[in-house]
Amino acid sequence: MAGPLIQNVSDTAFMVAVYRAMETERPDALFHDPLAAKLAGEHGKAIVADMRRGARFGAWLLAIRTHIIDGFIRSAIDGGINTVVNLGAGLDTRPYRMNLPASLRWIEVDFPEIIALKEDRLAGETPSCRLERIALDLSEADKRRQLFAEIAAKSDKILVLTEGVVPYLDNADVGALADALRAEPAFRYWIVDYLSAEALRHHRRRRENNLKMKNAPFKFDPEDYFSFFREHGWQAKETLYIPQEAERLKRPIALPFVFRLWVMLGNLLARKDRRNTFRKSFGYVLFQPIA
Repeated sequence: MAGPLIQNVSDTAFMVAVYRAMETERPDALFHDPLAAKLAGEHGKAIVADMRRGARFGAWLLAIRTHIIDGFIRSAIDGGINTVVNLGAGLDTRPYRMNLPASLRWIEVDFPEIIALKEDRLAGETPSCRLERIALDLSEADKRRQLFAEIAAKSDKILVLTEGVVPYLDNADVGALADALRAEPAFRYWIVDYLSAEALRHHRRRRENNLKMKNAPFKFDPEDYFSFFREHGWQAKETLYIPQEAERLKRPIALPFVFRLWVMLGNLLARKDRRNTFRKSFGYVLFQPIA
């Protein structure tokens, strides 16, 4: 029997690119990413095809998450940010698809194989801003620290993006990353995935029964999410929750009919506080350093 198509965390980037391509094809698309399909290739298509029912939820989740992060980036730029550092950039194409200032410095950092693939498949495409790509394994603390210092030496107002990165790191690695970013005053904001403790438990139960994702487990599991980051010098400036944003955008959660019926029934029977807990169970946080 063949093993799962997702062999490591980097493979999830191909899945994400397919979901972005799926959103682009919708008549009511929240964003357009014309390069996503080119980057995803046949490998990405095969991964999503193998997901079957889970692909509908994945595409829904990616659409809302991308919309949220795009908004954070636009607001930060409007507020004076002159550099974006995308750590674990994967197959993201924001420097091409977003209307960004030509003077904006955008730096992508990822494993050498991902950087090489993007250089190859996006050859001939023109970004809207000053794009740099750096091949680096971010787990190498000394090289990471040196990179952050070099970036900060040339930019004074930096936004850091770690989309879909932090959940795959353990608590110690997230703390070390938070400390390394906090050590450079030029890093003004940091966008991070949020999962409540309850959502993480549910996610793990699903993944334990989903062999397709066994090679890309979620590891980050702080006792108190926001307290964890405060202990490392970061406080939330703004938090946007995916279920709430989906309601606002009139994008109901994408589940098969039987599961939708089950969720609706559960919502009717559940207490109001239980429903509110779900609405704030996962999303994205814009952090800023504690003064």
